[in-house]
Amino acid sequence: MLTAIIDYESGNLHSAHKAFERMAREVDAGDVVVTADADVVAKADRIVLPGDGAFPACMAALKGAGGLYDAMVEAVEVKARPFLGICVGMQLMASLGREYEDTAGLGWIDGEVTKITPTDPALKVPHMGWNDLVLDHPHAVFEGLKTGDHCYFVHSYHMAVAQDAQRLAHVDYAGDVTAIIGRDTMLGMQFHPEKSQATGLRLIANFLTWKP
Repeated sequence: MLTAIIDYESGNLHSAHKAFERMAREVDAGDVVVTADADVVAKADRIVLPGDGAFPACMAALKGAGGLYDAMVEAVEVKARPFLGICVGMQLMASLGREYEDTAGLGWIDGEVTKITPTDPALKVPHMGWNDLVLDHPHAVFEGLKTGDHCYFVHSYHMAVAQDAQRLAHVDYAGDVTAIIGRDTMLGMQFHPEKSQATGLRLIANFLTWKP
């Protein structure tokens, strides 16, 4: 089994790599590699797409990264490989991003990425720090977790999901903020699981053993 964390020069991948490696050893999920090689992504059994920065820049970097985009799309859409998007990697799964300019996303989740607008003006944007998950729909990756478990967020934009069934979890930040999305073999997490201590490590382990 091989899990490929896609490196398209969008963020520091060191902590994510270490967290996925650790949990892969614990659950006997094979090897984890950080790669910018489209051939490695094409043959991977699981794919992780991280992302830090603005939606348009991340999408442009992914599409310009030597065939990575096409290899990832084929692996997910045609081969139905389990996929996990993290932070902006999750946002890229949307139909449309509205950060700075309208930018087409992957279209895997019906929704738009819009700026967080808390109803309480005292709450700052970016949404930064720990927040408690509210689990909206059951999913295999939630095994051993519950509403109230907390994760670490750093973001100013979030996904407004058009289909309720595709928003698996949210947090309250003076209004609902999408935390986890998914359908079929695809998952996305707005927070950083590699920085979310026990909750994040459990989610990583569950993803690595998930058989959709």
